[in-house]
Amino acid sequence: MKKGFIFTAIIVSLLMPLISFAFPTVYPTGTTIYKPDKCWSGYTVYKDYVRQSTVLIDMNGNDVKVWEGIGGFPSKVLPGGYLMGSGPAGRRKGAQEEIEVVQVDWDNNIVWRFDRAEQIKDGDKLVWNSRQHHDFQREGNPVGYYSPELAPLVDRGKTLILSHKNVINPKVSPKELSDDYIYEVDWEGNIVWEWLPSDSFDEMGFSDSNIKLIYENPNATGRSGGDWLHINSLSYVGPNRFYDKGDERFHPENIIWSSREANIFGITNRKGNVVWRVGPDYSKPEFKKIGQIIGQHHAHMIPKGLPGAGNIMVFDNGGAAGYGEPNPMALKGLKTAIRDYSRVIEFDPTTFQIVWEYSAEKAGMEGYKFYSSYISSAQRLPNGNTMITEGADGRMLEVTPDYEIVWEFVNPAFLKMGSSVRNLIYRGYRVPYDWVPQVKKPVEKAVIPPDNSEFRIEPEK
Repeated sequence: MKKGFIFTAIIVSLLMPLISFAFPTVYPTGTTIYKPDKCWSGYTVYKDYVRQSTVLIDMNGNDVKVWEGIGGFPSKVLPGGYLMGSGPAGRRKGAQEEIEVVQVDWDNNIVWRFDRAEQIKDGDKLVWNSRQHHDFQREGNPVGYYSPELAPLVDRGKTLILSHKNVINPKVSPKELSDDYIYEVDWEGNIVWEWLPSDSFDEMGFSDSNIKLIYENPNATGRSGGDWLHINSLSYVGPNRFYDKGDERFHPENIIWSSREANIFGITNRKGNVVWRVGPDYSKPEFKKIGQIIGQHHAHMIPKGLPGAGNIMVFDNGGAAGYGEPNPMALKGLKTAIRDYSRVIEFDPTTFQIVWEYSAEKAGMEGYKFYSSYISSAQRLPNGNTMITEGADGRMLEVTPDYEIVWEFVNPAFLKMGSSVRNLIYRGYRVPYDWVPQVKKPVEKAVIPPDNSEFRIEPEK
C-alpha cells in the first residue's frame, strides 16, 4: 500500500467525526411530544438568544413569563417566582463574561446583584465586573435544579460564581492565562472564598508531554489569555451518602467543576486541593469503566432527595477536545480526542461503574441523532426521568429510565450567528408549578406526533 493512500485514509478517518450530517429543512418546533401521564410536569426555563431575555414555558411550549433583558449563563428560577441570571448590563465586549449576576423578582425588579469581582476595561471605560461565565449556584441547593429536600435561598445566603481572572503562573505557562476563577460571595457582596485552578496544576493528572504542550500553548482562543481549562460548570457537592460514611472527598461544601478543554472534571476542597478527579487519561484502569469522555458539560452530583442521589451525572458531548500527541487533525496537540455522538452518563463516584446511560444507540437510533458537540446539560427529575438539553440543536427532552422520550421541545427562536442560523439552548431547567405562585397551573394537553412515515405537507391549492 502506498504511503500517500495511507495518509489519505488517516485524514478521512479523522475527519469523519466532524462531518455534519444531513437534517430536514422543514420540521416542527415548540412542544413536539408530551405524554402527561409519564412526565414530571412543571415549568421549564431557558435563555432566548433572539429576544435576549429569559423565557419560562409550560409543558405545551407556551410562554408563561418573559423576563425582558435578563439573560442567563444559565438562567435559574428560584422559589417564589424569582429568577437568577445575568443583568441588563449585558456581556463584556469581546469576552465570554457577564458584567453582573442578578436576582430579579417576577416584575423584573433587581433584588440582589453582584459585579464587584474586579475592575476591568470595557471599551474605554474602567468598570466593575463579575466576569461570570457558564455557571453559578445559590446556597441551599447544590446544583441549581429542583430537589424536594434542598431549596435555594431567596433572601440571604452565599452565591458560588464561576468567573475569569487573568494571571501568569510560570508553572503552567509563561504566557498569560485566562484562568477560571471560582469565588463565593455573601449576600452583602463580600468575597469569602476563592480558588484558581492554575494553583492546583500539579493535581490535574497531566502527563509530562501534556505539561510541555500546555506550557508552550495554553489554548489561546483569541479572547484575553490562554483558556487552558475552559471550565463550564460548577456546583457544590451537597449532602450525600459517601460523606455520611466518612469519605471527606465528598464533603457537602466541596466544589465539583468540569473542564471542557482538558476532558477533566473533579472536586476541590475548601483548602484548594483537588481531592477527586476523572480524566484526563481514560486509559487508566479506574476510568475504563466510564470510557473516553470528550468536551463534557454539567458534571454534578445528583442531589439528595432525587433518584440516583450521590451518583455523578454528566453530559458527555463528544466533538473534539483534550490535550494529546499531535496528529494530522490536531497539529498542535489541541483537541486530540474526537467522537461524533453524545451521551449522558450516571456513575458511582467511588467505583466509576456506570449506573445509567442515555445515547442514541441506547435509545435504538443512529448515533448522530443525539449529538451536541458544545453546551448542553442533564437534570434528574423526582419521578426518575431525566431532562436533557441537547443544546446545539435547540432541543430539550424528558426521557424515562428505559429511554422513552415522553416530552420534547424544539426551540422556535432562530438567531443568525455569523454565517449560520441557530436555535441553540445553553441549558434548560424544569421547576415545579408551586415555585411560580404568580400564575395558575396550566391545563396540560397531550401532544402525540404523527407517524413520520405517513406525515405529508399539503401543497398550495
